[in-house]
Amino acid sequence: MAGKKKRRSKKWIVNIVLGIICFVWLLPTLGLLISSFRPAADILETGWWKVFPHQEWKTKDTIQLSKDVDLRGPIEVNGQTYTDDQLKSGVMQDGKRLTWENRRAREISVQDQGWVGSPKLTLDNYKNVITGKEYTIKNADGSESKEKGTGLSQAFWNTLTIAVPATVIPVLIASFAAYAFAWLRFPGRRTLFVVIIAMLVIPIQVALIPVLKDYTSLGLNGSYLGIWLAHTAFGLPLVTYFMYNFISQLPKDLFESAFMDGATHFTIFSRLILPLSVPALASIGIFQFLWVWNDYLVSLIFIGNQPEVQVMSMKIADLVGSRGNDWHLLTSAAFISMLMPLAIFFLLQKYFVRGLMGGSVKG
Repeated sequence: MAGKKKRRSKKWIVNIVLGIICFVWLLPTLGLLISSFRPAADILETGWWKVFPHQEWKTKDTIQLSKDVDLRGPIEVNGQTYTDDQLKSGVMQDGKRLTWENRRAREISVQDQGWVGSPKLTLDNYKNVITGKEYTIKNADGSESKEKGTGLSQAFWNTLTIAVPATVIPVLIASFAAYAFAWLRFPGRRTLFVVIIAMLVIPIQVALIPVLKDYTSLGLNGSYLGIWLAHTAFGLPLVTYFMYNFISQLPKDLFESAFMDGATHFTIFSRLILPLSVPALASIGIFQFLWVWNDYLVSLIFIGNQPEVQVMSMKIADLVGSRGNDWHLLTSAAFISMLMPLAIFFLLQKYFVRGLMGGSVKG
């Protein structure tokens, strides 16, 4: 009985910790999503949580003071005196809030607290980020200014063009290699496998300059083929090791039966290994896709920073540098960059845990 209670208490602790982690992750994501739909002026003035029903001060009346009132001395309002600093921060009088409406014109705002529940949301932020056309935004002071859209749609397709082949190619090659290391016997198998695993600890920054020199001599620099090969080479060690752990734990009797029926290694791999390895393929595919999608350094080195070939990470980095105050653009661009990884994860999530557990239990 005591053991059951102990296990239950541990389960509650684990659930609470996981709940806190989920809340910490979801809160800024929710804020980013809401901010991406808010007008530019509202983002600069109030926090994203103001879109939910809340109480705030609203001007119900104004009090016009005499032009002769000295703002450096006591200021009389409805029979009571206040200082200039008090009116700047707001003071309470008879359940109402008094604050400057227009200090230069000697106007005081009389405010009541009321509920606000109709948020201002717009799709203009996404239109302005995705297209490269000129658009007009309304500033916090009521003025208008013209800006040019960032053209993020081109960067989105560039990133997708790089990420899909750079995920499929290494996963497919690594699956072949993992099958060979797990079930084929050839000279130097263990040595070659150790060399591949040792490449996991080598930072990619070490290889950038030598590979770039070879790319320049071969004419691959700045091409999609070059970036596909680079991501494939850098991703192969981890993908091979991951797939080896899964494939090596498949039942040996399965292969012996296939060989007795006259199946070749390619038939076994395509008809048995790949269907059985779908959870592992989905899991490592998610990791490889996320790495390529969020990559900045490798894309910058091997494909460049020209507008026609820029990827999402480069485009957003340029937004931070050139439009660091345009939060309405940054939030929209950031959420657009999150859409594809989130879609891939949720589509393949049913395989994710099964793939991570692959190889942990033999048989």
